[in-house]
Amino acid sequence: MASRIPLVLAAALLLSPWPAALAEAPQAARQVEPNTLVPEGVVRYAPTGFPDRIVATPLQDAATGFSVSWRTGVAVESPVLEIAVAKESPDQWDGDVPPRRVVAATRALAAGNGSAHHHRAVVDGLQPGTLYAWRVQGDRTWSPWRQLRTAAPAGTPLEFLYIGDTQNKNASLVTRVMHEAVRHAPRANLALFAGDLVSEAVDDDEWGEWFDATGPLATMAFAPAPGNHEFFEEFEDTPQERRVLGEQWKHHFAFPGNGATGVKDTTYWFDYQGIRFAVIDGTSALDLDAGPAQTRWLDEVLSGNPHRWSIVLIHQPFYSPRANRENRELRETLLPVIERHRVDLVLQGHDHVYGRRGGERGAPPVYTVSVAGPKQYRLSDDARHTMSPVGEDTQLFQVLRLDGDRLSYEARTATGRLYDAFALIDGGDGGKRLEERDQDRIGERMCSRPHAPGGRADRCWE
Repeated sequence: MASRIPLVLAAALLLSPWPAALAEAPQAARQVEPNTLVPEGVVRYAPTGFPDRIVATPLQDAATGFSVSWRTGVAVESPVLEIAVAKESPDQWDGDVPPRRVVAATRALAAGNGSAHHHRAVVDGLQPGTLYAWRVQGDRTWSPWRQLRTAAPAGTPLEFLYIGDTQNKNASLVTRVMHEAVRHAPRANLALFAGDLVSEAVDDDEWGEWFDATGPLATMAFAPAPGNHEFFEEFEDTPQERRVLGEQWKHHFAFPGNGATGVKDTTYWFDYQGIRFAVIDGTSALDLDAGPAQTRWLDEVLSGNPHRWSIVLIHQPFYSPRANRENRELRETLLPVIERHRVDLVLQGHDHVYGRRGGERGAPPVYTVSVAGPKQYRLSDDARHTMSPVGEDTQLFQVLRLDGDRLSYEARTATGRLYDAFALIDGGDGGKRLEERDQDRIGERMCSRPHAPGGRADRCWE
């Protein structure tokens, strides 16, 4: 009897219309994927008593503390954050001393998924280079314990990430980039984002998916720059039209509060393990007349830098690699300050391609543009002649490492392959020099599609 079972199954399969139906089914026409995985009419990201959208951002001195923001339903008011030096034991108390408690400030926000309370706690007075365990409170509940290491003293080796625009289809297509980034930077405690985190500044589903997509980086402090998509157009198509910063940006992140006059919600600086980081708001500089104020501020920030290294993070590139884009106002105001202070790296986004420029005469500044999300544009002819390497149709992340007199940079694809690599070497009185790394790099990638799936010839992918 046992020997008949395969024959019976085979006969059943032969008689079944299922395999034939599969074989004869016509191939579906390619559709442009929605920007979120949330079906229309479905509520996926409603605020509840459980804390979510938990994110840490560095204080001005990242060695001594960080701020934490999170979201809950409106029943939660002034919750607390608990923090202790992380231990091998599950018991986070130190003998009879409970974890330190920090009371959060709370603000309300009514968004597309309902009214929420957003909380932020400033955790200061910490020890440098120390791993802390912490959690945040909700309604009769807590978040899981998380761990975050404060910045170590200058001179300690550092590993961190730089992520270009995520913007579109975060849950669907950016998540894999974040997982791959963690694989290649397992010791990173800091992640820089070059703006356009989401596509619509006030779309709460998009923000929910961005926090989901960046979940693999939960052990890192985040330092994002604002992009133009963190703003929305008020009074659109009228003489009063203007750009306005979305409330989600202001509620989701707690920055040091040391930014330029008039743009303190979108500019800031901090010191992290021997590097001074300055974050600029390119949108306000280009569209809201904030360029002169940021220029004066950036000059002061860089003039007071006690460290050997400096990095500027901005969304819009000073030299755009995408066709038909020109950011002349940035070059006229902010660029002379960057050049005069010999900033080491200028990390940028906005143009949805890859390009590196600078290092003339083998010295900084070096300007890079990258993209992590699936929206992919096309390179300009000028970029092909003035930048190297360049790339299209490629999701990327960047791993940077500072070790002594060497600041190294790697751009890797979503599958982990090395796309670009170089190092800046500090020779002391002789200044810094750029050292190329060609080994193991793949060739430049160009778009082979005549147009994106939606039909646009100026894009390689939607």
